[in-house]
Amino acid sequence: MNNKHIKIVIAILKEEVKKWKPPIVDEIEKQSKDPYLVLISCILSLRTKDKVTENASKKLFSLSNNPYSILKLPLTTIRKTIYPVGFYRRKAETIKRISKILIENYNGIVPNEIDELLKLPGVGRKTANLVITVAYKKQGICVDTHVHRIVNRWGYVKTKSPHQTEISLRKKLPSQYWITFNNLLVTFGQNLCRPISPKCPVCSISKYCYYYNENFVN
Repeated sequence: MNNKHIKIVIAILKEEVKKWKPPIVDEIEKQSKDPYLVLISCILSLRTKDKVTENASKKLFSLSNNPYSILKLPLTTIRKTIYPVGFYRRKAETIKRISKILIENYNGIVPNEIDELLKLPGVGRKTANLVITVAYKKQGICVDTHVHRIVNRWGYVKTKSPHQTEISLRKKLPSQYWITFNNLLVTFGQNLCRPISPKCPVCSISKYCYYYNENFVN
């Protein structure tokens, strides 16, 4: 797959994903327009299914929706509220620490630069890029397991880790697709191009996909 194909593929995906539910982080941004809630929902979503993240986020944000009130909540309350997200005990502590740092160093405002976001505990490149693109609509490429898997299946890149994939995409992917790329591929990856048993025979972009042509075409 080359950049001529990627333009066609993204146009198709923009139509295809309309029939599926978008990632929960994008939903939270649409509902709240609040970078803090986007950041916290990103933390909750790590190694956690979207439905669990959605329920935990709604329960937590009904108790507190800003760093100042989060600091007033007992740690045990946060843990109980976000359970059963993955690593809920550690994430509860991380949420408190992030909130404290935002108040002390950033006037309670989530920074809008990747380098500053990476200074926050529990924030890696995936989360930083997601906050930048979803909450601030700034250029970034968020690479999670779905993006990493799919672009390698397509043959668009050939990489061994999400970090390598981000570097390759920054060099190759036209910039007009950066902000929406994660949203499209996560939705596509959750519903059709799944980690196990992808639905290749019914995929509308299969003819552009290296994996499909290697495994299903004689």
